[in-house]
Amino acid sequence: MKLIITLLCSLSFLSSKAQEYYLLVGTYDSPKSEGIYVYKFNSSDGSTTEISHVKISNPSFLAVSPDEKYVYAVGEMADSMGKAGKVSSFSFDKKTGTLSLLSQQSSEGNNPCYVTVDKTGNWVFAGNYSSGNFSILPSKNGVLGKAKQTIQHTGSGPDTARQKSPHVHGIFLKPDNSGIYVTDLGIDKIMRYQFDSKTGKLSADKFPSSATSPGNGPRHLDIHPNKKYLYLLNEMSGSIDVLQPWPNGDIAAIQTISALPLYYKGPAGSADIHVSPDGKFLYASNRGLSNTIAIFSIDQANGHLTLIGHVPSAGERPRNFNFDPSGKFLLVANQASDEITIFIRDTETGVLYYTIKRVLVGKPVCIKWISMN
Repeated sequence: MKLIITLLCSLSFLSSKAQEYYLLVGTYDSPKSEGIYVYKFNSSDGSTTEISHVKISNPSFLAVSPDEKYVYAVGEMADSMGKAGKVSSFSFDKKTGTLSLLSQQSSEGNNPCYVTVDKTGNWVFAGNYSSGNFSILPSKNGVLGKAKQTIQHTGSGPDTARQKSPHVHGIFLKPDNSGIYVTDLGIDKIMRYQFDSKTGKLSADKFPSSATSPGNGPRHLDIHPNKKYLYLLNEMSGSIDVLQPWPNGDIAAIQTISALPLYYKGPAGSADIHVSPDGKFLYASNRGLSNTIAIFSIDQANGHLTLIGHVPSAGERPRNFNFDPSGKFLLVANQASDEITIFIRDTETGVLYYTIKRVLVGKPVCIKWISMN
């Protein structure tokens, strides 16, 4: 069922008491953007106010330290030597909402497209898309050291245009910080590593990889709050795999479902996936010519997905999206139309309502949050 619902009424049903957060936006370089932007977001009415921005080239993905004192950004660049990618760190001043550059290190590859921080805040992971590798860098008080370890993937996939070599697209920490899942679009695998947070050492997991269907192109995944299920979004096929960890440490697919509208026959280009904070619903963004957000309910007994419907992203080429900290809003970064669109989320039904509110910013591709206290 296709849902095309536009909210034109007032937002009076939301709390009148303002709750404000910092909204951080990573972008690609363009005439309308030049780095990382910071806004103040009001979760009572969905309004935004630009506070500051910092100039840096192609900060296409961001990560916030657990204590919210530091922000990390990739510099998505490439050169013939295969080591143009950067990872930058910034301190964040909650009083002023401003970022200050602390350090910059090589990501040890080309076109890093993902960065994340472990739960101790001492280790930063950067995934290099074009090089098919990823690195782990130490961080002390927000200052990055040189990569402690770089792991290179090998192999290819059946799509000779897009899968000639590995393409690391995401790095996702296990809830207990004991390991990582690395999605590789180029080889149709989720690679798995054990992680020692005391030493920063990565080693192959007992089950080092989990294969997806050939040509799927795994991109991003999210873990259910109950830690029983993983949801994998495949960029090239536009499908979602529901994965269940086994007691022995392996994982198995228990359902595969399309993230695309039933009527849609164009290119997939699925981009991002998130489980709602309450664990009841799942959302996925679709690019290509679809430009939609898919909405699913989650069966709490078995983790299976049931399609509720799709809403237009109200922009072009929706990439990353994210819930605001209150859980009432969902913000979508529409890269090609230079805007972030804002939806109200019905927490009872999962349905999204377009508010007509938007943030005008050039080529937005990543959305993160920091509390104001």
